Amino acid sequence: MLQMNKTPIQSIKSINNNNVFIKRDDLLGESFGGNKYRIAYEFFKDMETRNKDLIIAYGNNRSNLCRVISYLAYKKRIPCYIVSPSDDSGDRIDTFNSFLVNLTKAHYVFCNKNNVADTVEKLILDLTSKGYKPYYINGDKYGKGNEKVPVHAYYKVVDEIVEQEKAINVNFDYIFFASGTGMTQAGLIAGNINHGKKFKIVGISIARNVNNQILKLNIFLNQYFNTNNYDYSNNIIFDDNYLFGGYGKYNNEIRKEIINMYKEDGIPLDPTYTGKAFVGMKNYLSKNNIENKNILFIHTGGTPLFFDFINYISEKY
Repeated sequence: MLQMNKTPIQSIKSINNNNVFIKRDDLLGESFGGNKYRIAYEFFKDMETRNKDLIIAYGNNRSNLCRVISYLAYKKRIPCYIVSPSDDSGDRIDTFNSFLVNLTKAHYVFCNKNNVADTVEKLILDLTSKGYKPYYINGDKYGKGNEKVPVHAYYKVVDEIVEQEKAINVNFDYIFFASGTGMTQAGLIAGNINHGKKFKIVGISIARNVNNQILKLNIFLNQYFNTNNYDYSNNIIFDDNYLFGGYGKYNNEIRKEIINMYKEDGIPLDPTYTGKAFVGMKNYLSKNNIENKNILFIHTGGTPLFFDFINYISEKY
């Protein structure tokens, strides 16, 4: 079984007269860690319980989850396939994440966003005909039916944060993070409900609009709590005001924040997830006049994407 250690919480500069801390999930485990390491842990545990012998992941070339799953599959000698759509523009870029996936000999199956379901279905049928018992992390070909499994990863993290509060003698008021697929946010909300809604959980969107994400989070939470179409919207805070053009897109404000964070605190952020979320958090605090609070930002990882960013901007200096 994979090793899951607690990740440190460190104090950084104040923002808008708030005390700001970062939980360093980027330092978690192997393969550059991150929230997707915790989530992959749950997928592999579920896969073993179901007696499957091949794993299928989903994500484009920037995907941190695909990087971690391909690495852990290689380590466990489990065949791994990745259904990988192109960007909305139709382009496909090479990244350090995709390079690391290729190192593990995982099999990319490329598609466009309009034929993901057909690609998944065809792949599962083909692998099954060859005698494999494939485990698709998202459930059925439409990406439904396995929502409960990844939610448990960050449900447990809330317990960890509550325990760490006592150790560092700080009570957090807000928790911010990059919200993409919704797995991490759903887990934090579920854990927060379990602790009597102790924190304000704020997901900063890196791609989706608020209506789509609320729908997705409700699906995750209903699956996790075994409820039937319950509306968890009162527990959801999701800010989609800082998309800067969509997934993988960023602006000069994010560029400057990534550089400053590294120079001042030695912490690597990336433009796709954590850099975008950190800028979103700063703007959210200012816009909503939030002051004199204890703020926790969860660094959800993505260090290889930080080096993609550094590699790109180094050509301009």
